[in-house]
Amino acid sequence: MPKSLPTTLDPTGSSSSRAPGRWSQDRRLEFIDFRLRWDGRLNRSDLTDFFGISVPQASLDIAKYTELASTNLNYDRSSRVYIAPTDFKPLYPSSDSGRYLNELLSHASGLDSEESSFITWAPPVATVPHPGRTIRVDVLVALLRAIRERCAIRVLYQSMTRPQHSPRTISPHALAHDGFRWHARAYCHVRNQFLDFVVARMLQVDGFEPAAASPDDDVKWHTIVPLVLIPHPELSKSHRLAIELDFGMEDGQVEFHCRQAFLFYALRHLRLDLEGEAKPEAQQIVLKNRSEVETYMLSEGAF
Repeated sequence: MPKSLPTTLDPTGSSSSRAPGRWSQDRRLEFIDFRLRWDGRLNRSDLTDFFGISVPQASLDIAKYTELASTNLNYDRSSRVYIAPTDFKPLYPSSDSGRYLNELLSHASGLDSEESSFITWAPPVATVPHPGRTIRVDVLVALLRAIRERCAIRVLYQSMTRPQHSPRTISPHALAHDGFRWHARAYCHVRNQFLDFVVARMLQVDGFEPAAASPDDDVKWHTIVPLVLIPHPELSKSHRLAIELDFGMEDGQVEFHCRQAFLFYALRHLRLDLEGEAKPEAQQIVLKNRSEVETYMLSEGAF
């Protein structure tokens, strides 16, 4: 991202629902970059409508962007729009494909409002439905306070091991999402160890007290484990090539990192917990560094 861009606030502009003056010029230049990259075109009304700025200010923003990347836009006098060339080179990381698809997914899932999204046109998008999980607002507020102030909270918790809910005192220090559920990573005052507590299973909060452990003591949270994925060796060559493309592998492998505390969830999502049981076509990938990962999972008792 350009480091020397000005951050002059917008002057009073049009009647857009966005309050004028909220957005820096750097943000507006990012918008220009995004629209040119993904719509292939831009005009001044895109800026005035989205940011609620005046037409002269929009012209100044386009002029500034042209100064920074003169080859990224050409003015088409017949349609009175700026057109992105085929060799467009984005200035901002928000214009890469990963950011665009994440924003498209958030938009399709209803997590991102039209007012905050740079996307003006989107193709039809479908997402796999999954049951929603209700989290009490007062519980979440209490968790955030406990994490911020580094204190413990007393909660009424429904565990998987007991038919009745029971009181628990925990010292939370982080929130985490496993792809389906929100967890609180916390020190359990009863079991004297750091554990994951499903936030939706916290029925009520009964008060606060001093924490029993420091977040720095949660070794499994702070330990980062590399996961090296390769195509299942029993797949055909064409299948292996397809899997390499699916996972963005280079030289036949891809590596990413996971907190030790969340290894179980990561391996479950990747179906790596089924390794040795599923057919290669269903498994698709294996852990190249399985023995290394096993040493971390043995202590979890979940591999």
